[in-house]
Amino acid sequence: MKEEITPIEEGSVTTPRGFLASGVACGIKARGEMDLALVCSERSGRVVGLFTENRVAAAPVLLSRRHAALGVGRAVILNSGNANACTGATGMADATEMAERVASGIGCPTEEVFVCSTGRIGVPLPMGKVRKGIDQALGRLSPQGGSDAALGILTTDTYPKKMGLKVGLGEQEIFLGGIAKGAGMIDPHLATMLCVITTDADLSSEALQVAARRAVAESFNRISIDGDCSTNDTVLVLANGLARNPTVTLESGEFRLFQSALSLLMGRLARMIVEDGEGISKVVEILIEGASDEGDAERAARAVAHSLLVKCSWHGEDPNWGRLMAAIGYSGAAVDKDRVDIFYNGVQAVSRGERAGTAGRLLREVVRLPQFTILIDLGIGSGHFRLLTTDLTERYVRLNKGE
Repeated sequence: MKEEITPIEEGSVTTPRGFLASGVACGIKARGEMDLALVCSERSGRVVGLFTENRVAAAPVLLSRRHAALGVGRAVILNSGNANACTGATGMADATEMAERVASGIGCPTEEVFVCSTGRIGVPLPMGKVRKGIDQALGRLSPQGGSDAALGILTTDTYPKKMGLKVGLGEQEIFLGGIAKGAGMIDPHLATMLCVITTDADLSSEALQVAARRAVAESFNRISIDGDCSTNDTVLVLANGLARNPTVTLESGEFRLFQSALSLLMGRLARMIVEDGEGISKVVEILIEGASDEGDAERAARAVAHSLLVKCSWHGEDPNWGRLMAAIGYSGAAVDKDRVDIFYNGVQAVSRGERAGTAGRLLREVVRLPQFTILIDLGIGSGHFRLLTTDLTERYVRLNKGE
């Protein structure tokens, strides 16, 4: 069988063999939208979890982090509309009850169930509604339930984010699928997002750990909308082994292909999150080249992506490269301004730290586009970094100024 990766655009977490899902409206959200999702494997398998680096972590993050350390997973229960963060002992008890109720319903240990929540911080979960919602979700589990699950985790997102992949792996086919949410409070380590990835591949624990961490580093940790880091960020990867392929290890030839597939899937979902960012009108790819090392390249990229002045100029369709120069100058990266070149979609704006002489209208034509790339070459070394970010709009402010 030819080794190839084929996207399944209508795929989801139920694309791989043996995975079921559902989504219901249980009343957490006042307007009756779907607000609870369940993803379940027909049998237990390996699991990897990656979580927010925010020290103010929500109860479901604390619970799921503890369960993930055991390395075995069967199901994920997710709710939107309420973060269950900063809710004290009650919040932890509620997250635990959610896991226990799912575990009882599918017949597995509580430690094999993971809990994710997203929404407003500091508000207790309406557990009466959540209990009924879990019971409904258990009753609606289906191989066709992936789309509903993708809807059940949305907050300010405008569309569901889901995808599947088919991979020719040796003599067999394996499948991967995923759902994600995220629109605001997006910044790495991780971003304001939830993501569940499923696969029917059989992998060793070490191979799954390495593949998941690399894929997250290349995708969800390279997007930024507003520079804020959430209390609830979670990425879970479940592998149930039902493809019955020879176990993929770090040493096996198939690992490289699985890594490529997982990175592709997470990369597509991460881009969907940025493109659906709260109130955004531009998606901007920042490429840093010629840095002294990759750490400096990352520092320069993040300084540009987080600069409010830069983001506002993009929204105003003003190619104000002076703001880019200022951002890299204070980024902490080694910078020699007389070596810096800057390009907008290949159109040079800065040469050796000074105006390149390009007609302003050509640069303005670039920043009028809904998506464009800015390449900043620091001209010092070989360090490079890529980051996907957005502009900052009046609509973003309206969405986030509170009730």
